Amino acid sequence: MTTSRADEDTVVSLIRGAAKRVTVAKRTVAEVLASAPGHLTTDEITHEVQERLPDVSPSTVYRILEEFEELNIVVHAHLGQHAAVYHLAGAVHGHLTCEDCHATFEIPAAHFDALSKKLLTTYGFHLDRHHVALSGTCDACQAVRHATIATRPD
Repeated sequence: MTTSRADEDTVVSLIRGAAKRVTVAKRTVAEVLASAPGHLTTDEITHEVQERLPDVSPSTVYRILEEFEELNIVVHAHLGQHAAVYHLAGAVHGHLTCEDCHATFEIPAAHFDALSKKLLTTYGFHLDRHHVALSGTCDACQAVRHATIATRPD
């Protein structure tokens, strides 16, 4: 995603609409998230914020992310065994995470519709599709595996 002034302005409007204070730190977190090419961990967000505002503590960034999540400004997901990642709320999507190279791919939430319906009807369980992350092996890593197997001496 490229930097989007509209995304930053939307975040500020949502904060004001909830009668919350708009601080420089909150604006900076919004700017970092809006300019991110993908999902970011709290450590990555904190690093980017501190590059611009060195006095902002990690705990402040955590509190801002919690507030943003309560206001439905950001969504976090757990991708495999890695730290939670954050991104601006938008279209609901799921994630595929390669266990070999750790690449993450976003996929439309519609791919989870049948599973979501089955879980609800069978177990009364409501799937939060923002948090769905399936682990497996991507095409590139599968190709490397197959090439390795094919070149092994017998």
